[in-house]
Amino acid sequence: MSDEATSRAKWLILPVLIFAALAALFAFQLIRGPSNTLPSTMVGKTAPDFSLPPLAGIQRDGVALPGLSKADLIGPVTLVNIFASWCAPCREEHPKLIELAKDQRIRLVGINYKDEPDNARRFLGALGNPYAAIGTDQAGRAAIEWGVYGVPETFVISRKGQIAYKHVGPITDDSLKGVLGEAITKAINEKE
Repeated sequence: MSDEATSRAKWLILPVLIFAALAALFAFQLIRGPSNTLPSTMVGKTAPDFSLPPLAGIQRDGVALPGLSKADLIGPVTLVNIFASWCAPCREEHPKLIELAKDQRIRLVGINYKDEPDNARRFLGALGNPYAAIGTDQAGRAAIEWGVYGVPETFVISRKGQIAYKHVGPITDDSLKGVLGEAITKAINEKE
């Protein structure tokens, strides 16, 4: 084999090696599972200033649910769940939200992200409404203020209105037994 042929063969095998290395990296990430601990610059800070209108037509016990604002996050420990009807993982986590809503020590509220109101109402009508309040963020501006990467995301808010923890992705049994559950318990047990 000539030097030129050897050189050409090296250049032809290089893309294959790069592809193999990337495939190995992706396989490792898939095996390891998703990371729900993306860093958030918001943790430890006061919740952003926002005011969202209610999702019209949603009621609980015959009373229309209110919208959501920063002022609503002071008092009880609050979970702010960012959701959308078009989000498959939101549908996946919904039974966990229904369970969390039964816990009298916390208040579960939602921000409906870039969704059509009719679709959001159908979503909640089919799966149940776990939220004490729902703000609509059709333009996605409030989500930007919150530092949302995508839906679903859930924030644990202390009694003082500070973001104690940010959970990225659907809530699962494992996350409730792990860091998310620990963050909720810590916020509940925190002295005012």
